[in-house]
Amino acid sequence: MRHFLSHLRLSYGQKLFLLATLPLVLAVAAISILVANQSRQLAEREIKALEIQLIEAKKAELKNYISIARTAFVNIYGRAAPDDEQAKLAVTQVLASMIYGQDGYFFVFDYDGNNLVSPRQTYLIGKNWTGLEDQNGTAITDNLIQIARQGGGYHTYDWPKPSTRETARMVTYVVGLQDWQWAIGTGIFIDDVLETVAASRAEVESRVRRTSAYILAITVAALLLVFMSGLVINIRERRLADAKLKELTQRVFDAQEEERGRVARELHDGISQILVGVRYALDSARRRFASGDDRAKDTLDKGIDHLSGAIQEVRRISRDLRPGVLDDLGLGPALKALTDDFATRTGIKTEFHTVVFRNRLDHNAKNALYRIAQEALTNIERHANASTVTIDVRGHKRGATLRIADDGTGIPQDKNNSAKSGLGLRNMQERVEQLDGTLRIFSSRSGTIIVAEVPLSHILPPEELSPDKRKASA
Repeated sequence: MRHFLSHLRLSYGQKLFLLATLPLVLAVAAISILVANQSRQLAEREIKALEIQLIEAKKAELKNYISIARTAFVNIYGRAAPDDEQAKLAVTQVLASMIYGQDGYFFVFDYDGNNLVSPRQTYLIGKNWTGLEDQNGTAITDNLIQIARQGGGYHTYDWPKPSTRETARMVTYVVGLQDWQWAIGTGIFIDDVLETVAASRAEVESRVRRTSAYILAITVAALLLVFMSGLVINIRERRLADAKLKELTQRVFDAQEEERGRVARELHDGISQILVGVRYALDSARRRFASGDDRAKDTLDKGIDHLSGAIQEVRRISRDLRPGVLDDLGLGPALKALTDDFATRTGIKTEFHTVVFRNRLDHNAKNALYRIAQEALTNIERHANASTVTIDVRGHKRGATLRIADDGTGIPQDKNNSAKSGLGLRNMQERVEQLDGTLRIFSSRSGTIIVAEVPLSHILPPEELSPDKRKASA
């Protein structure tokens, strides 16, 4: 035993190595736990926000379906008496014929709990379903009727899918026809949303485990090299960490741009087309009733005007989220369209000047400068009380410069007489820093000037432009 203990005696070098590595091991273990927890918390917040966003989109879709259904039977219901059985039969026939997708349909319950319409699950028709609950004990029929009595709203419960007969989570939107004591609604299954959320959580756990494995591997490598080259490794690891952080930030910006493009396509291809279809339907109804009551024509004209405004608003939102002209024609035309829309919407005099880029800015630089201009115009509209705005963008031998000036009240100053940095300004600064550029802000009571510069490395050489892009940007 004494011989064994003698071998456990550490030399000075070994003690120094242990003294140097023990804090490293403890620090790495603590950092691993902290990173894992923070990653999980951050990912959980993002996943929760994604889940809410997807479900809200489903709810908006349901509301549109109900609007379409009401349009289909509003004329019958509007002219019918509370006891008009023929009108009720006609409405049930209309709703029974309105099925969509693989599992979509409209259902009707009277306020006594009797099912009147259920085209995909006909065994429900003609029976009283008062007290019906799902497998989790959530009341279905009673809650739907209560919501309908209050005017309308959403309800979530588990329900068998008509296509597979498997139980899945369903969100319904129901409205009440108070004259007939009817609850009319439709639902959409959100199992795909729940699967997406579950997959995201699984991916997060996989990334955490993978990151932990990387940390462990790096720690072992560091322990082997720290005694001989600790200083070199520290410098190298710090540079790698900075590069990874910069890459991660760029990936976040890229994901934001991709999501904006996706939402813009959905708004334009989905909601806009639905609203256009409703407008044409109303216009057709106006022509059919033109020979009748004059008030009907006025009402339809107002509806058409409102729907036209809604269509324009959807298209404006789509353009703001991801302007197609930015990719097709370049930064100059995109900023021109942005400033024209800003001037039309706000009434502020806006001047735009540029030198033709021939679409030579790379993708990241175009996105960053466009978003900076968009954020600046938003701040001017909300806070500056300006009467004139000037935007100038041009390329030069050092790169490209965007200059935005207004004659508003300026940015509020803090106690140290420096401009307060809000979220919008911080976003601008981060976008420019990702491009290794500079952002300068000059503000006083007579106005604000924002100057964003990107280096020459983000200007594409002429030979990299395709013939199609040269024609488009000429």
